[in-house]
Formats: sequence, C-alpha cells, structure tokens
Amino acid sequence: MKNLFLIICLLILIFSCKKKEEVLSRETSQVSDIEGNIYKTVKIGDQWWMAENLNTKRYNDSSLINQFVLGQKDSLWKNTSEGIFYNVDSINGNLYNWLAVNSSKKIAPKGWHIPSDEEWKKLEKTIGMNDAELSKTAWRGSNQASLLMANASYGWASEVLKYVYGTDDFGFRALGSGCVVFDGSVNSTKTTAFWWTSSSQGKEAWYRYIDGQKNQVFRQHTYQTYGFSVRCVKD
Repeated sequence: MKNLFLIICLLILIFSCKKKEEVLSRETSQVSDIEGNIYKTVKIGDQWWMAENLNTKRYNDSSLINQFVLGQKDSLWKNTSEGIFYNVDSINGNLYNWLAVNSSKKIAPKGWHIPSDEEWKKLEKTIGMNDAELSKTAWRGSNQASLLMANASYGWASEVLKYVYGTDDFGFRALGSGCVVFDGSVNSTKTTAFWWTSSSQGKEAWYRYIDGQKNQVFRQHTYQTYGFSVRCVKD
C-alpha cells in the first residue's frame, strides 16, 4: 500500500511538471497594425490570438476612427452612426463600438481578423470548458476566467483578488479594461473585461465578459453602441 501511494505521488508530480513545461514552452510571436503598434501573440490550441488588446486609432485604409474623450458630451458616443473608440491607456488599449469592429475598412492587422462567436467557443473549449456549456448564455465554465486573466491578476483592482487570482496559463493575459456603456459613460475599469466578437444577433452583437469576482466566462449579445475591447485572431 505504501509503494502504491508513492507511485501515485510520483505520477502526479510528473504530470504537474509536464503541464508546467508545456505552458512555459508556449509558442509566441508578434504582429503590427496599420500604425506600427506591435502586439504580442500566442498560440492557443491551433489558434493564434493577440495577447494584448487592440490599440489602433486607424482603419486599415489609414483613415482615422472617431475618438471619444472624457469630458465630451456623452451623447457624442450614444448618437454616433459611425465607428468610434475610447482609449483606456497604453496598456489596456481601446474600447470600440461594434460599428468600428464591423467596418468594411477593417481594424484588425493585415492577416488577422475579429474572432467570431464560434472562434471564441473554440478558445474556451481549448482551455477546458465543457462542450455542453459552450453555447449557453450568461456565466459558463468553471475556472476559465482565471486561466485567461493576467498572471497574479496584474492590471486588476486589488479588491477583486480575493475572488479570482489570474494564472494566465495560456498567455492570453486578460486585463480589467472595463467598457463604455451605450450612453457614453465609462464603467468598471480594472474590475471587468469585455471583448466583441464579429458575430451579430439582429441589431445586437455577441461578446465575452470576465468579472474580477467570477471564475466563469460570460457569453451574451448586446447593443452595438457599447464600447468593448478587441482581441484579434490570425487568418
């Protein structure tokens, strides 16, 4: 019995070391956008994802995306019929409305694109979400949020660390960048993270959401006038 216990412990140790080695040996690279901003990228499963939020102020034809600045009338965001963004900071990148995300001028770097709802599901499955939960709405999964959050929850408010502690097992490095609400107010910086997908649902669009107090990942669709972060996937 004692020998069996030692064998089990040894197998657990070997498996843990192997898993750690796999994480440490992840494939990484980089990509630049139309402005020359350089982003870290990481391979997760058979997908290449940006490991940082998009930060471009221009479409791929070099034309400027409308910029929203705090202090302006909130109605400028709410009533716009064009793409618009708000810059959180150089680390967290920009928050875009869906009109910018879906523009024919494109905001993703050349050779990359905005991930669809299905491509987000593929990522979630790769990091361990159960098949039965992938297509559900609201909170899904188990600990997938912590696996995506920046290591040691860097970039998140200190008060949320007692709920979720980021391990960044796959190099996605999710940051608490918050969002712009449809009325033009900026909300929940450093406690939440939102990302658009390229998939629409009527007059709304699908997105993903991580909350610093939840280990699960939220899936839903909402008004295209919200401002969310963007991660891109390689073609």
